[in-house]
Amino acid sequence: MSDNTNIDTGYETIKFTKDGGRANVTLNRPEVINAYNIQMRDELFQILEACQLDPEVRVIVLRGEGPRGFCAGADLSEFGSAPSVAIAREVRWQRDVWAAFLELDKPIICVMHGHTIGSGIEMALLCDIRIAAESTIFRMPEAYLGLLPAAGGSQTLPRYVGESPALDMLLSNRAWTAEQGLQAGIVSDLVPDSEINARVDYYADYLQSMDPGFIRLLKRSIHGNFNLSLDQGLSLEIHCASQRMADMVRVG
Repeated sequence: MSDNTNIDTGYETIKFTKDGGRANVTLNRPEVINAYNIQMRDELFQILEACQLDPEVRVIVLRGEGPRGFCAGADLSEFGSAPSVAIAREVRWQRDVWAAFLELDKPIICVMHGHTIGSGIEMALLCDIRIAAESTIFRMPEAYLGLLPAAGGSQTLPRYVGESPALDMLLSNRAWTAEQGLQAGIVSDLVPDSEINARVDYYADYLQSMDPGFIRLLKRSIHGNFNLSLDQGLSLEIHCASQRMADMVRVG
């Protein structure tokens, strides 16, 4: 990164810097392996919107702070303290981070290391290029906890790895190594931990050199390539996840 960097200090759970045409977005809760909470959702939504509207931004690099991992998934300490299901759904549509990822017409590079769990995998699968360090470990614990994925996992994971491997990961709570993630299709590029920053710089520089109009059209074409759009799939998933939460509240 050059010295010509603009730093936005207005966020608590995310570090956001701009270096020329590159926007660096870093999940910044290392004490809990960057677990995804409500404040992070709100701040990430604001940052993604800002990146979309900023004509200077040509590529977004998403990573996690600290040595322990990219993201440990949803912060379960907030589970049960959230508002009612109806209010939670309304807030989700007001700040739909997952749709914001999909609607970005600029390339997103996700940089993964260490623990990449639950929402961490789901977030990565909404990015365009996923670079993983050899230390990366993947796991989807939602089913083990009696929950349905609510950040795209039941829609994106089967599209990348196939239905049977997706069910295996979701039902077994079995961890996958970085190499297994590469073979399955979760990972675009696998590198030693010591080389990951250089590889990210290579991709970011290359993508900044491309015509943004071309990238915009290419992403639009690829996202419209499924019989059931990912947006429709995400709508179905959040409906099922909300119904599951409502059932749990009734039983509890």
